[in-house]
Formats: sequence, C-alpha cells, structure tokens
Amino acid sequence: MRRVFIPFVLLALGMFDFNLLIADWVQTNGPYGDLVLCLTASGTNLFAGTDGTGVFLSTDYGTSWTAVDSGLTNSYVFALVVSGTNLFAGTHGGVFLSTNNGTSWMAVGPTTNTYVFALAVSGTNLFAGTWGGVFLSTNNGTRWTAVNSGMSSTNVSSLAVSGTNLFAGTYDAGVFLSTNNGTSWTAVDSGLTYAFNVDALAVSGTNLFAGTERGGVFLTTNNATSWTAVNSGLAFNDLYVPAFAVSGTNLFAGTYGGGVFLSTNNGASWTAVNSGLTTPYVSALAVLGKNLFAGTDGVWERPLAEMLMSVKDFQTNLPTQFNLRQNYPNPFNPSTNISFDIPSKAFVSLKIFDALGREVAVLASEELPTGSYTLRWNAGNMSSGIFFCRLQAGRFIKTKRLLLLK
Repeated sequence: MRRVFIPFVLLALGMFDFNLLIADWVQTNGPYGDLVLCLTASGTNLFAGTDGTGVFLSTDYGTSWTAVDSGLTNSYVFALVVSGTNLFAGTHGGVFLSTNNGTSWMAVGPTTNTYVFALAVSGTNLFAGTWGGVFLSTNNGTRWTAVNSGMSSTNVSSLAVSGTNLFAGTYDAGVFLSTNNGTSWTAVDSGLTYAFNVDALAVSGTNLFAGTERGGVFLTTNNATSWTAVNSGLAFNDLYVPAFAVSGTNLFAGTYGGGVFLSTNNGASWTAVNSGLTTPYVSALAVLGKNLFAGTDGVWERPLAEMLMSVKDFQTNLPTQFNLRQNYPNPFNPSTNISFDIPSKAFVSLKIFDALGREVAVLASEELPTGSYTLRWNAGNMSSGIFFCRLQAGRFIKTKRLLLLK
C-alpha cells in the first residue's frame, strides 16, 4: 500500500485537509472517445481539445463535460489559448475563435497554412505556430501576417512567451528566439544535443524548459543562449515529453511512456507521480484550482498538495545503501521497470546485456544525486530470452536476471 505522509502536528491541531487523502489520480467523467491533446483553464472553466471530437468544457472541475463545438468545422484540436474573453483553438483546419466559452466558434485563419499546432498570446498579439511557420495577428485573428525571417525550419510545434521574448520550438531544428514580435528570429539551440524536436515549452520565472522527442527535458536560464539537460533520475532520455504545467515553483512534465513527473528544484531531480494513473501516455497538463489535470484517453485529476507532500516525504526517506531491485513485471513483454537506490552522489551505469554477454541497451550513464530511481526498458525490438541488467555505481556492482516472453 502506498504510504501518505501526514504530519502528526497537523492532525493534532485539526488543521489537516482530508482532501489530501485522495492520494491517487482519478479519471474524470469524460471526455471519452479520443486522445486529449491539449488543456487550458480560464477562471473556473477547463477546456479540453481532442484528437477527432472537438472541444469539451467542464465548469465543475471535471465532474461533468459538455461538447462545445458549434461552428468548429475541424475536430482535431492541437492547441487552446485564452486571451481576455476570447478562446482560440488551433486545429487541423486553422484557427477558430469563440467569444462565449465555446458555445459557438468561427474560423479566423490563417488561410495559407491550416495545420496549427501551437498558439501563444503576448499582449494584444496572437501567434500561431503551424507547419508553415509562425503567423501573427494583432486583431484577434481578423488578419494574419507570416513572421518567419531567420527561421531555418517552419515546422513549428510549440510557442512560449517570456516578457518581450517569443520562443518557437520546431520539429526538426531546435528553438528560435524573436525579440521583436516575430519580425526576425535567431536560432538558440546550443546544448540541445540530439533534441531538435521540441514539442513543449514552459516558462517558470526566469527559467525556460523545453520538452523534446528524444532528449528529455532541457533548461535555459539565459534566454536560450545555452541549454542544459535536466533529466537526473528519469528515463527521460528515451521518453517523448509533449507537455508541461507550472504551479508556483513546481514543474510537472507529461511524457509518453512514463506518465507524469514532478520537479520541485527546476529539473535538478524528478519524481514520478503516477499512483492510480492507468496509462503512461500523457499528452496535456493543466492546473486549475488545487488540482492538476492530465490529458490522456480522457482527463484525469489529482490534488497538487498531495503530490507535493508525497515528494517531500520521499525526500526525507532517502536510501542508506546501494541496491538494485528485481525488475517488474518479470517476465515482461515488451517493457519492464528497473529500480535502484543510491545513498550518495555517484556516477551510475545501468546497462542491459543478452545471454551471450553482448550489451544491448544503456539506460543510464551519468552522475546522479542521492535517491531512488525507476527506469523503463522497452525491449520491443528484442527476441524472447534471458537478459541481464547490471548496475554499477562507484565500487558497487550488482546484476539481475530478466526474462522477456513474447
């Protein structure tokens, strides 16, 4: 059973909020039928954009959902953004505008490229990231202007605004920066090693985070002059990271294959917060009220305070000795989880070998801080058989036997 840490003094004083006992993720009552690609909150409203069934609205924190797609002629919704009383949707068929919380929609372009994967608002400016570059509207979508000068790639998959800076993540060329509302762009990808597919951007104070398809999470603290990988403790190096959510100084990352992770220290370390989440494929995240919502095959919710408390509890119960645990499940097909403990900072090597002693996978090869870690190995390209997992951390070496059955 998963332990929930409840400080005794809070119970004694009657100050404990028993909502914190809702320890696991809970699936809300919809929307069902298609993958939820994006989430956005406005006041007490939560909007969900789906992969084929349009936009849904919940006014009661996910208790009930209503389809709001009158006039929305394309049901593949990749991005949602709020600007004042306006709600914009980026779709497979351009940008749509609703001025009444989705009750009705009208198409507002841009007409030159209809695949809109990202939206961002900066003051009175609305930016659309498309498979044909970035477009700017200064009048709520009535007119659009292409603003791509200096971009070596126009396959734009993410956008973020930080002060007067506009960042664009691309599918094949890293990140670009504009300091003049898109009039000109500069490539800012130093340090984005093997991570040019940037599908998510998030601003937290003066920090900018990039979620990538192959390289995990990257951080810049200097307006993208340079980037640093911040993946310690995770299998981020082989997980697709399509979603972020920021709550105060806390950063959540949604991944394909690993569920949801939380960092309370700007990515220096991460903790999986997946208890109760039955699918590891998370394509959208949003904070509303006291809860975090995750878009998967429907929308899931979990109290923010409980996750933060669980992480603090974890951090106060750090391991005291090296250990490599038996993988689970075992036998497995095709993925399995491998957990290990390190009581002090060490360079960690976690490798998989076949029955003949040949190295077939490297799950970790980096210096890690004290903690307990779980990495996932996907053996989808391997044949059934016996494999061996070897952990080496400093002078500690331990091996476990794995069985793949297909």
